[in-house]
Amino acid sequence: MPPPVARKTPPKSRSAISAPITDLEIKDAQLIFGSVWEDLESDLGREKLRFPKEIILLGGAPGAGKGTNTAFISKIRGLTCPPIVVSALLESPEARRLKDAGNMVGDREVVGLLLRELLRPEYSNGVVMDGFPRTKVQVECLKLLVDKMRELRREFFQTPIGLHFRQPTVHVMGLFVDEKTSVERQLSRGRLVRAHNEEVRRSGIGVLQEERATDFDQALAQRRYRVFKEQTWDALQALKGIFHYHFVDAQGPVREVEQNIVKELEYQSSLELDPVTFDRLRSIPLASEIVVHARQDLVRRLDGYIFERRELFEKIIALIENQIMPIVIRHAISGIAQANVEDPLLEDPLALAMLVDVFSERGYHAFVDARQFEVPERVDAATGLIKGRIKKVYNIQIRFRGSEIR
Repeated sequence: MPPPVARKTPPKSRSAISAPITDLEIKDAQLIFGSVWEDLESDLGREKLRFPKEIILLGGAPGAGKGTNTAFISKIRGLTCPPIVVSALLESPEARRLKDAGNMVGDREVVGLLLRELLRPEYSNGVVMDGFPRTKVQVECLKLLVDKMRELRREFFQTPIGLHFRQPTVHVMGLFVDEKTSVERQLSRGRLVRAHNEEVRRSGIGVLQEERATDFDQALAQRRYRVFKEQTWDALQALKGIFHYHFVDAQGPVREVEQNIVKELEYQSSLELDPVTFDRLRSIPLASEIVVHARQDLVRRLDGYIFERRELFEKIIALIENQIMPIVIRHAISGIAQANVEDPLLEDPLALAMLVDVFSERGYHAFVDARQFEVPERVDAATGLIKGRIKKVYNIQIRFRGSEIR
């Protein structure tokens, strides 16, 4: 086996994440966060520090598809607000004032701007954040923020405004592509942007797009990928054991990546709901649990009908064949059929269960709605009162996959 290749140790910087965080960096984070939090409390008051219920930290290498997939992630999580893009936040008027005054936008400024942005009402249910955290200090500040959110939750839980301080949920989502894919996508984006801008200049129609130097130079694109791996990716990895962590293979086509995202963000109520709420709902089984053996249970019931209640079962099958299936067949294109049945046979709850089970076994979805109507039969000549009888009608709706005919 060849001897290990010696590697140069890069100069230690505040933004490098790969090494374990030091006591000094933790202390820096505590000082920075404490200062930002003190300003927020002083300016707004604790009762106004209402942060999002759900925070999705989206990270990915250049070309991983963060911009492409942000809207999709928001949609499947039911979020209607725009994402918070930290790089755009650093171009805000507040950040520009800092830079115009000769100040650097460091960790304290980033954390301060971000926390104030998170307090906007449109983010109350949740938000996707792109570009945070990127440093060790920012990682620690995020942990401190979640601790504060939980503290506020405990403080206001029994008050009239307790609903505004919900159990925080943090998802860390990393869209992964390898260096080759990242570089190819960066350079492809550069070609598309350049072609677009040339057309805009020629025709005078449209808006010029930003041309990044890294999108036109392979060496710069490679360097940008490696900087990401050494900084942002390691920052996300540092949160793996603390929050919900989702690793998404983003190398395939858009549809495939979307499927990977859906799989990663499947509902986990035990981790997302407030503990009090989850304990109250625990007795109701999850849909995924009851369908595990649903097919086997259906077969067992149908076989039981044959051996234990054959006469009733035969009558139900005859009713389906003679009264319902002709209607279903006529609606084969739409895939939705309704039949109104007055047969007293269905007054037996077991008969209704048999009917639903038979349709389920044959690949249909059956829904039964029992309705009662008063039908007039005669008029009392002496009193003028109308006398009638109660008629019971079973409205049976059948759904199935219709024809593909166009």
